[in-house]
Amino acid sequence: MVILDGKALSAKIKEEVRVEVSQLVEEKQITPGLAVVLVGSDPASATYVNSKHKSCEAAGIYSEVHTKDESTTQEELLSLIDEMNNNPKLDGILVQLPLPKHIDTTTVLEAINPLKDVDGFHPYNVGRMVSNLDSFLPATPFGVMRMFEEYGIELSGKNVVVIGSSDIVGKPMASLLINAKATVTVCNSRTKDLKAHTKEADIVIIAVGVPHLLKANMIKDGAVVIDVGINRLDTGKLTGDADFEDCKDKCSFITPVPGGVGPMTIGMLLKNTLKAAKLRDKRESK
Repeated sequence: MVILDGKALSAKIKEEVRVEVSQLVEEKQITPGLAVVLVGSDPASATYVNSKHKSCEAAGIYSEVHTKDESTTQEELLSLIDEMNNNPKLDGILVQLPLPKHIDTTTVLEAINPLKDVDGFHPYNVGRMVSNLDSFLPATPFGVMRMFEEYGIELSGKNVVVIGSSDIVGKPMASLLINAKATVTVCNSRTKDLKAHTKEADIVIIAVGVPHLLKANMIKDGAVVIDVGINRLDTGKLTGDADFEDCKDKCSFITPVPGGVGPMTIGMLLKNTLKAAKLRDKRESK
């Protein structure tokens, strides 16, 4: 059994980005820029946004954080996005989800310039991703794909079960796997007999927010388990959607929680921001 170390891989990716950013600044006098918008005071979101800001600074990426009250109107948020769309210092714009209920998430995400959509949630980028065209990929599924690449885990021809069908993880994850020639089954809360699907899978990717849903008796010997879930128990301990202790001895590869997929998300966000800056340079050089 091999533990997929997302923390170490994320550090490697961040260092790759730092080196490339330094070269871009030196050779082209271009400093990549990222703006993150946080509406409300959700503690987990605030911690995540702060981590993104620190990671940007460490990589040499210009970073702005816009913190707005819970009472911020949709119109005010859209006005801020418009300003950022027109700010030449910014290559990437990220609106931290979830948004307060009085704000329509789709309207907000569609307002972001697709060329600055480093979260990969704009319909333009989603459509290009599904069509296997160059695009900004959602950071978490992008990070999982990088893990597969780093650890030499073959996807072509493999049976993969994705548990969870969210727009943020499940759906884009399935699209990327299909593009990699895997045979993909997507399960959700209405799936009958989940175990019947997971027992046949070479790879199981779970992202539903239910602690320890995936047990050892639900996977076959040698399966790869990718746990995207992160849950805080009443004890304060962080745990995943897979029962790590129960599953680990049956797996060929498994991600821990914390320290698995989670750290990859910020690393791939930085990669997307660097990519956006390089694309800006190409457009301006024409």
